[in-house]
Amino acid sequence: MKKLFSLLLFIVFTLLFTLVSCKKKNKEIVMAPTRLNEIEIPFDSTQIGTFFGKYPKLKNYRGDVEQLYRKHEFHYIWFDKDGLNEFAGLLYSKVNSMNLEGIETAIPYKEKLDDIYDNPDDNQKASIETELLSSALYFFYADKVYDGIDIQKTKDLGWFLPRKRQSYVSYLDSLLINPALINKEEKGVLKQYFLLKDVLQEYRKIEKKGGWKAIALDPNVKSYKPGDSAAAVAQIRTRLFITDDMSSDSKSAVYDSELATGILKFKKRSGNTLNKTILPEHIKYMNVSVAERIKTIMVNMERCRWISNDITKSKELIVVNIPAYELTFFRDGEPELRSKVVVGKAMHKTVIFSAPMKYIVFRPYWNVPTSILKKEILPAIEKNPNYLEEHDMEWKDSYVRQRPGPENSLGLVKFLFPNSNAIYLHDTPSKSLFGKEDRAFSHGCIRVAKPKELAAIIMKNDPKWNPEKIETAMHDGEEYWYTLKNKIPVYIGYFTAWVDTEGVIHFYEDVYKRDETLATLLFDK
Repeated sequence: MKKLFSLLLFIVFTLLFTLVSCKKKNKEIVMAPTRLNEIEIPFDSTQIGTFFGKYPKLKNYRGDVEQLYRKHEFHYIWFDKDGLNEFAGLLYSKVNSMNLEGIETAIPYKEKLDDIYDNPDDNQKASIETELLSSALYFFYADKVYDGIDIQKTKDLGWFLPRKRQSYVSYLDSLLINPALINKEEKGVLKQYFLLKDVLQEYRKIEKKGGWKAIALDPNVKSYKPGDSAAAVAQIRTRLFITDDMSSDSKSAVYDSELATGILKFKKRSGNTLNKTILPEHIKYMNVSVAERIKTIMVNMERCRWISNDITKSKELIVVNIPAYELTFFRDGEPELRSKVVVGKAMHKTVIFSAPMKYIVFRPYWNVPTSILKKEILPAIEKNPNYLEEHDMEWKDSYVRQRPGPENSLGLVKFLFPNSNAIYLHDTPSKSLFGKEDRAFSHGCIRVAKPKELAAIIMKNDPKWNPEKIETAMHDGEEYWYTLKNKIPVYIGYFTAWVDTEGVIHFYEDVYKRDETLATLLFDK
């Protein structure tokens, strides 16, 4: 009886186990797809090599394409069950509108691309050729619009600011999920890029309307001042109206208060001294054609591509724009100080680079660089044996240095961000240079018009320092080194066009003649 009971119990457990197993299997069968969608079938990876053999103009993007499909296990990403997906159409539109991004270049295999999107009914079924063409053109677009020219070419142009790094393979995943991201400012591009992009459209509208006429330069007239009357005054009025420096154009040939207001606005955004006098060089500036201004905007949009907008996330940041002859100190993304600067002359160009500021030196010695010692100081000593004493200089071992004081070439304070270029910010006894419109006079270092204010704002949160103590450190005692508690990034850049926070475009002189060289690289002939 006991054996019979055990046998029945075994049979019951066996039946229960079988039923549970069947339920599990049935559940798995229900959860599994009834059929495989053909898009989910991976394509033959060797097709990538075949594709680039057929489309050699896109071969530079082969590595990116292979990385993309290895990540996606060689599945289609541009097709869904209804044909080409939403982002494929959006990419096609973007590629065809690259001129809006300030880019003039030939689109490779454009006829093939147009044929695909002009005949959507013929592209409902996944095509390996269309798939790979779309991927290659995505990287072509990302390369031109987001990344810019090759990093080595930028170095050849003298640009040593760090280039941004971004994976456009990963970014594509985000775009496929949310295609609208391609229209947003989320590409890691400097915000200034988008401001310039808006102004580019405005200037193209001006160009379509005929631009502006050249203002006649009278060789016998040295300047125009309020109250003067001349045909050129009416032409200047019209010119400033076209570029929104004036809200209306009365056509008057008399230099009145309305024109004076427009002139001050014009001078502010062109980096000129703010007075009401119109000089021949100002008219020459106005006569630069709208086509040239458009080119300048596009060149500076390219420079923006090279910089990550991560720099704006720095709690403190010092930016020097060489063509603007201006330094700006930012805290928490807001400008707290602006100062005029003097930069290197054409033969001693200030280098475009970045480094963290670590020290402020009060009443510094000036250790004369070897090049200046050989070319300037030693010849001066030969002519005048008392030269060193007259300039408060002395020999220190094998080099010459200038003693601290108000006549020291570095002034009363310098700001050090150690770098191989031996460039730093400093005060200067030559204050008159800050009153000039063109301020490229130094041997490469950057002279600051407001050094005391810069020191105060840097040391603002240090309880041991205040403006009075800074004043004392600058005028009394020996050389004193102060180590910053927090290093401050210093970016020395080169932008000949810049849009301010009010949306006003500023054009600056191309002091080192770099725009044309870059334009030659950018624009396909």
